[in-house]
This record gives sequence, structure tokens and C-alpha cells, in this order.
Amino acid sequence: MSLKEKINTLAEKVNEKAVANRRDFHKHPEVAWTEFRTTAKIIEQLQGLGFEVFYGDDVIAENAMMGVPAEAVLAKHMARAIEQGANPDLVKKMAGGKTGVMGVLKFKNPGKTVALRFDIDALNIGESEDVSHFPTSNHFVSINKGVMHACGHDAHTATGLAVAEILADLKDELSGAVKLIFQPGEEGVKGAKAMVARGIVDDVQYLLGFHFGFKANQTGMFACNITDFLATSKIDATFTGKPAHAGAFPEEGRHAILAAASATLNLHAISRHGSGASRINVGVFNGGTARNIIPDNATIQIETRGATTAINNYMVENTMRILKTSSDMYETPVAIKEVGGASAGENSHELTEFLGELAKDSGLFNNILDHVNFGASEDFSCFMERVQENGGQAAYMMVGTNLAAQHHDHKFDIDEKALMNATKIITTAAVKLLSK
Repeated sequence: MSLKEKINTLAEKVNEKAVANRRDFHKHPEVAWTEFRTTAKIIEQLQGLGFEVFYGDDVIAENAMMGVPAEAVLAKHMARAIEQGANPDLVKKMAGGKTGVMGVLKFKNPGKTVALRFDIDALNIGESEDVSHFPTSNHFVSINKGVMHACGHDAHTATGLAVAEILADLKDELSGAVKLIFQPGEEGVKGAKAMVARGIVDDVQYLLGFHFGFKANQTGMFACNITDFLATSKIDATFTGKPAHAGAFPEEGRHAILAAASATLNLHAISRHGSGASRINVGVFNGGTARNIIPDNATIQIETRGATTAINNYMVENTMRILKTSSDMYETPVAIKEVGGASAGENSHELTEFLGELAKDSGLFNNILDHVNFGASEDFSCFMERVQENGGQAAYMMVGTNLAAQHHDHKFDIDEKALMNATKIITTAAVKLLSK
């Protein structure tokens, strides 16, 4: 039996377990830095397959974590994870929200190091409980109210574990080493930088990432020539004013909402960059306590984007200038916090061509897209950038699936038949790269 036939046979063998894993993760969704149960389940399965498993401080650099919830929130989610079946000892070692995990399998003979990245977090969206929604009618709808897997990361995680099982079965036939990276906090681009900062991909020659759906929105589609990852920064700015009676003593107050409003208007007036796409948006504005009180607090949540990291840096520099100027003008000190960020990125050309040929040869796909303009942000680009800086190659794929609704919709769902397609193509790619 050829290696291709072995992979296909093993993928079909593990598919039922992959579907069960996907449904389990879907039923127990967890958002960025709170993926305690998800990570604990991944650790247990990887250890059972013979992987050397690293998690907590071993894969997360604390000083590079962004947008981490307060300690009380983390404690609440740790307790919930344990109630929902997570190993308490494993959860304890993830204190502080360090929920990333990496499984490493070293093969008999020396060779290349290949890394595969899978994101594991969910979104703050309440899932539909309508009986027409497949997870509802099949009893794996989210039990964590206000949180759901509305972007397919449950299926990404299940695919990663299916790939792990096949590679473990093939370990005596492979060379080099494989690293399976399960990343927290992709939503809001919070998690990758902290893993990159720990150095876990510094020895990697080939890196692959993927996403179900998005612009490959039918089962049987495949895209590997993904371009135009936008660099992005997520920034929270909190203005602190001075309260005062709005009727009797307005002159004694310092109006935080006016400072935030001035900043909002001027942020949207930043000149767009002539060298490529540039974006800015104030998506959240909160402040004040009552109509008759000069408001002493206002917070705005901002995101910038750029076609290149340099363009995004231009947007951030102007954002900081405007925030400071608005603060000075209204005498309201401003606290600025970066809560997420990702680099720009482009697939490595040689690796993209390799994946395209592999997809054609696989017989799995009836529509292979020549080019997809991503036009969005994904912090896989942080891993990609580091690997490419070190002389390696990196590529991001899209595996097609029929979608019940668009990504980030409360009725989002994938076609579970796509799980096997992803498992087969990713495993085959990894095996061939390990043989290079």
C-alpha cells in the first residue's frame, strides 16, 4: 500500500472520532485566553498518541499576551472548565490564561521540522437554538451562553487531532519532526504573538495553517494561493475626566466624553496611505454615568489595518498622536492599551505551488481556486513572518465547506464532510514536506 493510500485509509478510520471531537468542542466553546477545557482535552489526546506535549509557560510568553481577561474572569472560566470535565491539574498549569499547547513528534531519522497551526477559540456570540440549526437538532449546541464556535475553530481543532493520530501511526516511516500548534485567541488577533515570542517556531522549515470556508464556501473547493493579509492593531483608549454638576458647576468638570468624541472624529480623518490599503474604525464607544453629571470616563475601542506592516504602523502612529492631542485638549488623561495585533503576510510562492499540485493530485477537490485575496487579518501571519524571516517557508490554505450561514453568524455551521478533506490534504502535505 502506498503512503497516499495509507493516509486515506487512516483518515477514514479516524473520521468518526474527528466528528465527535468537533461536536464536543462546539458544545463547550471558550473565548480567547479562557480555552481551559479545550486545551486540557487536546493535551490528553496528544499525550495518549505519544507526542511530547508543551503548554502553559512553555509555549506562552506572558509579557507578549494581549487582551487577557481579569483574574476574576479567568478564575470563573477555570472553574467552569473543571465542572465540564477538564483535568484540574492541567487547568492549574494554565493559570493566567496560558491556554496554548504544542505537541511534538520526533521521527526515527533526522530531517526537516514541519509545523501545523490550528486555532481553538470561540466568539462572544449567542448560538441559535432554532430546531433548524444542525447543532441544536443534533444536541451539540453551545451550553455556554453567549459563546459559540461561529467561525469553525472547533473543526480546526478536531482536524488537528485527527492529523496527529495519523502521523503517530506513520511515525516509523517518517523523518524529521512535526510540531502541532494549537493556538488560543485568534479572534481579536491576540494569541499568536505570545507563542511566537516563546520561540516555538524558530527551528521550523515549513509551516502550514488553514481555515474552513471563508472564501472557499462550498465543500470540494480548495485555495492555497492566499494573498493580502492585512496587518492590524486593536487598541483600547480610556479617558479619565473629572465629574461635576452639569447645571451648577460645569466649569469644574473635565469632560471625558468630549475628549473621546474628538478623538473618534479625528481618527476617522487620518489620511489614507498612498502605498496600499489602510483602515481605521472606532467600533465601541462607552462613557458617562448620568445626564446631569459631567462625565469622568469614556472608553473607545479602535482597530487599524494596513496592506503592509509599515502602513499599519503609520495608522497606529497617527492614532497615538490623536489620542494624546485629544487628551491634552480636554485635560483628560488617557490610558492606551494594545489588546491585539497581527502582521501583514504573504504565502511563500514555492510552498503555494507545492500545495496546489498536491490538491490537484489528491482527487479530493472539484474546484481549486487559483488565487484568493484575503483582505482581512489573521494572526497566523505572526507565525508566518517569523518562519520566513528565519529562511523557512509558510503557507495558509482554505478548505471548502458548505456554510449554513456566514462566519460570525449565530447560525454558522460547517459541512462535517469537509473534515476528512482537510485531514487528508494537511496530513499528506506534512508527510511530503517531512520527506523533502
